[in-house]
Amino acid sequence: MAHGVRSLFPVLEQHIHGTALAYLDNAATTQVPLPVLAAMRCFEEEDRANIHRGVHTLSQRATDAFERARTDLKRFVGAGPGHELVFTSGTTEALNLVANGLSAVQAGGAFLQPGDQIIVSGLEHHANLVPWQQAARRSGATLTVLLPDAQGHLHTKDLARLLTPRTRVFAVTACANATGETPPYEDLLALAAQAGALTVLDAAQAVGHAVPNLSALSCDYMAFSGHKMYGPMGTGALVGRAAALERLAPLRYGGDMVEWVSYSDAGFAALPSRLEGGTPNVAGAVAMAAAAAFIDQLGRNTIDAHVQALRAHAVAGLTAIDGVTVLAPEASASAIVSFVARDVHPHDIGTLLDEQGVAVRTGHHCAQPLLDHLKLGPTTRASFALYNTHHEVERLIAAVARALEVLR
Repeated sequence: MAHGVRSLFPVLEQHIHGTALAYLDNAATTQVPLPVLAAMRCFEEEDRANIHRGVHTLSQRATDAFERARTDLKRFVGAGPGHELVFTSGTTEALNLVANGLSAVQAGGAFLQPGDQIIVSGLEHHANLVPWQQAARRSGATLTVLLPDAQGHLHTKDLARLLTPRTRVFAVTACANATGETPPYEDLLALAAQAGALTVLDAAQAVGHAVPNLSALSCDYMAFSGHKMYGPMGTGALVGRAAALERLAPLRYGGDMVEWVSYSDAGFAALPSRLEGGTPNVAGAVAMAAAAAFIDQLGRNTIDAHVQALRAHAVAGLTAIDGVTVLAPEASASAIVSFVARDVHPHDIGTLLDEQGVAVRTGHHCAQPLLDHLKLGPTTRASFALYNTHHEVERLIAAVARALEVLR
């Protein structure tokens, strides 16, 4: 697959330190193909105007393109008639919208109350932990962490022990960005929903492959980002059950989210506008929809099989290097390989890999509590996309082996 599509990604043609780029930092940001760039450029060159507010032709065309993108993205993640999609700047804003919206005081009072319980998994990116810390402080609720075992796995039996009649929210990731672990999120969400909790899924690391089917999940809110699925940075969405979205207080107040305004009060518009205050990134929304179409054109199953094969190749090769420990080696549905090397700091490995043209990520990956819990500290992380090749995996393995020879 990779060789046939690489020409659609101009950034991959460059050389770093005189060596062809092997871009293996896709869990942080994927690259953007020409069809997505073309969709964005076409909007900016032909239809750029503010939406929902103008009667002139460009405004109406821009509005149609924005709403068409919403419809296409809802279809992409399997949203049904009872779901709605709110555009955001990314997964982080989407999760903050939920946490703030459930803890903010509204006319009927805040959804979260003193003595309520919020449960988050111990695998989470900071974006699905810190907002819930703040929501708990603001509301007086208790924050409980569903800790993984020593291997980094989550278990439904552990969640069952934590659930109480006061559990109001359960939040979990579809794939741990720091380790590549793919928890049984379908079963975890179903268990929490049966207990009466609102359920939140961080799908940032799944939306580019292994895309969740929202209609098949016991999920009230799902967040994802455009830049993890071959779309532009600064784009994302919160999609979920309309009834659950109705519970949220807006995060941004102002233009386009109001129905009427007086000097002393305001009435808010219906969903999704109520949660989309301000001028949105219309070109970004159009490009996100184009990215979804690009994924579907290539075939989700084909992409999934490709990145999983690359990961299996990398796991086997890295594990064979003396002193290297791969995290979550059996996580076959993941595109992430995170590893530690005995007596060598990941930043040193990453620097030497960059000198060989191999781009990886090093550090805590915005998941410091998880890596501290696993007693690992920072790691080196390689992550794969549809344009990566097995030759690049071989380059990664060889570059790590050479780096360790230099550093030890």
